[in-house]
Amino acid sequence: MEFFPNTEPSQITVTIEMPSGTSLDVTNSLSRVVEERLRTIPGRKDVEYVASSIGTSNNPFDIGGQGTTNKGSVAINFYEKIKREQSTFETLEEVRKTTVGLAGGELRVAKQQMGPPVGSPVSIEISGEDYPQLVALSTMMRGKIKEVPGLVDLKDDYNAGRPEVQVVIDREKAGLFYTSTGQIASTVRAAIAGVEASKYRVGEDEYKIRVRLQEDQRVAMEDLENLHITFMNRRGQLLSIPLTSVATISRSTAVTDIKRKDQKRVVTITGEVEGRVASEVLNDVRGRLANIDIPAGYSVKFTGSQEEQQKAADFLSNAFVITMLLVFLIMVSEFNSLKVPFVIMLSVLLSLIGVLFGLLVTRTPFSVMMTGVGIVSLGGIVVRNGIVLLDFVKHKHREGGMKLDDALLEAGRIRLRPVLLTATATVLGVLPMATGIDFDWREFHFVIGAESAGFWRPLAVAIIFGLTISTFLTLVVVPTVYSLLDEWEGRLKTRFARTFGKKEL
Repeated sequence: MEFFPNTEPSQITVTIEMPSGTSLDVTNSLSRVVEERLRTIPGRKDVEYVASSIGTSNNPFDIGGQGTTNKGSVAINFYEKIKREQSTFETLEEVRKTTVGLAGGELRVAKQQMGPPVGSPVSIEISGEDYPQLVALSTMMRGKIKEVPGLVDLKDDYNAGRPEVQVVIDREKAGLFYTSTGQIASTVRAAIAGVEASKYRVGEDEYKIRVRLQEDQRVAMEDLENLHITFMNRRGQLLSIPLTSVATISRSTAVTDIKRKDQKRVVTITGEVEGRVASEVLNDVRGRLANIDIPAGYSVKFTGSQEEQQKAADFLSNAFVITMLLVFLIMVSEFNSLKVPFVIMLSVLLSLIGVLFGLLVTRTPFSVMMTGVGIVSLGGIVVRNGIVLLDFVKHKHREGGMKLDDALLEAGRIRLRPVLLTATATVLGVLPMATGIDFDWREFHFVIGAESAGFWRPLAVAIIFGLTISTFLTLVVVPTVYSLLDEWEGRLKTRFARTFGKKEL
């Protein structure tokens, strides 16, 4: 099973994430290395263009692009399918192999998603309160599942923190010089970030004048250690003292973002799937994580596309049940009987046999969305064959006085042509979706294996095989079941008549 069909991507994105605090120039240099390596892959002839974007992020926590100098992406766009020399799946693997091992940053190769964004195929949320414990659990889980076949680009979203220099002021020492922490902090801020001293005007243009230390005097922690604080204390004395005499300077890290869900801190492990169906990889992941010990107060939950897939499956199941009920109620009102609609509804169950058989024959994974929509649509298509047959039987048997078995045989002979014609017309109408047959109006020729064929294929396969198998089975099963029910109905009437001493109707 899979959520959406796994189709050949028309675009691949290489996401770059450097350590927090990395400058824009350093991130840009790594993106240039990625671009150079892309020129060496065998599938480069299929690439239409490469576009890089540095200092941007798809993370919703990076609002307005702030704090993303350490992030970037390289987008690889391919020519249309008919012009490619190889599958873009192969090119995807080539890109992944050529970008592995680049030092300095974390690179992740992802293909263009079909359908709405639903997250990674493998997404594990670990929630709790203590970040070190969450990191330990994440590391342990990644170690257990990293060797699962088909699982690639495994990572978590825990950020070790952005490097920073902390200046901790000793209030007692500052008090000996009759100064305050505010005075010291403002002096350090002016030296590093600068302070607006004045404005310079040229005509109608106005320029701010910012005063701060020269660049070579504010690039290292040693520059802060050599910094002198000049200030007027509360006694009116002008003093100039080393910063280290009233403060301690040290290196540390600061958490860039904290993610919470249901008031608990969350670390999410994500991974992509290549070469296998996502449900198979996810089952292997679940098996390897089944016996791990989770401390009290912590929980593990599978989310991402798996969670959305379950929601979609529940919705389509409810839609299928409602569809069947509506079709059944309409037939009850038309035939004024419960027996006939019940027999006709058997054709829907017969169509499910065809759907599963078709998926097995064509080796097509069961797509929750596309195959599910095909099954729901079959609920309204396949019943017409039964309606055509039994409506004819009703007229011949009840109104024409013909025996039931003779009426059933006559219905099969007379109604065979319209049943086959309607089924064949529907199958042929959907066949281009399954085979990818398209017509290029610009060059005026047919195209087999169109770009969107992989996306619509599961829906078309479900309709074609479900309707075909159901049509042939309906011609045999529906008349047989109708005859059996009529026979059982006659026996029940006879038994009731004997039991209650009434004449048989």
